[in-house]
Amino acid sequence: MARLRIDLHTHSTASDGTDSPAGLVTAAAAAGVDVLAITDHDTTAGWAEAAAALPGGMSLVRGAELSCISPTGRDERDVAVHLLGYLFDPEHPAIVAEQSRLRAERVERLQRMVEKMAADGYPVDVETVFGLLPPGASAGRPHLARALVVAGVVESVNEAFATLLYNGSPYYVPKADTPIHTAIEMVRAAGGVTVFAHPLARKRGRVVEPSMIVELAAAGLTGVEVDHPDHSAEDRDLLRGLAADAGLVATGSSDYHGTNKTTPIAAETTNEDALGALVAGATGAEVLTG
Repeated sequence: MARLRIDLHTHSTASDGTDSPAGLVTAAAAAGVDVLAITDHDTTAGWAEAAAALPGGMSLVRGAELSCISPTGRDERDVAVHLLGYLFDPEHPAIVAEQSRLRAERVERLQRMVEKMAADGYPVDVETVFGLLPPGASAGRPHLARALVVAGVVESVNEAFATLLYNGSPYYVPKADTPIHTAIEMVRAAGGVTVFAHPLARKRGRVVEPSMIVELAAAGLTGVEVDHPDHSAEDRDLLRGLAADAGLVATGSSDYHGTNKTTPIAAETTNEDALGALVAGATGAEVLTG
């Protein structure tokens, strides 16, 4: 029997991807993906369009990538992290309220970053940057990065992040993210399951200690993203062993963003047993099949 191709972490224009939700499904189908998760940042706005575009035989796992803050497990300030929530009830009051708050935070943060860059002479302005957002999209730094590409300041979104928009840059503005324990509890209350996204993506900045992931497992975390383009081979081995010891589901995903990143869809995948374990733990929403 052929092995299913499963990608559980992708983005559309509902947040910071470049494919529409329908286009994301089409791209996944063309890449031979059998099971796709749509996981836009702090929003479920792309769910309906993605579901309507499902071709026969392809399945859709509906989710979101939640912006969180977490202790590091060291004696230092908390660090920004991401939590993948899957198959939760999108109408659960806590989910609706927190995603609305986070999207508002994203708007204010992006506006402040644009204003700081404009004050230093960069050819960007609030109206132009926000004009790049599709209606209802969750605002993010990639939208400013694309504006910098259009203005000729940088040649690519990756270059914009590496030189101007990285965490700690003069133009970086933090946002008030959800405490990760609160986010785990919120998704569980909405009938969903949670996976710690790219926890050891060290090139992005500070990361948590492995002991922190073990602590989160005891607090209700369902899984950990092991195979991710930003994880080294050594860290994948570490996370795989940690998942086995802590009873966490080990997943793999591309973190596809369309042309905003060079990683193709399904560059990393999840095995069928892991998907089954996630689905078995969720009651808030069903996996859809075309």
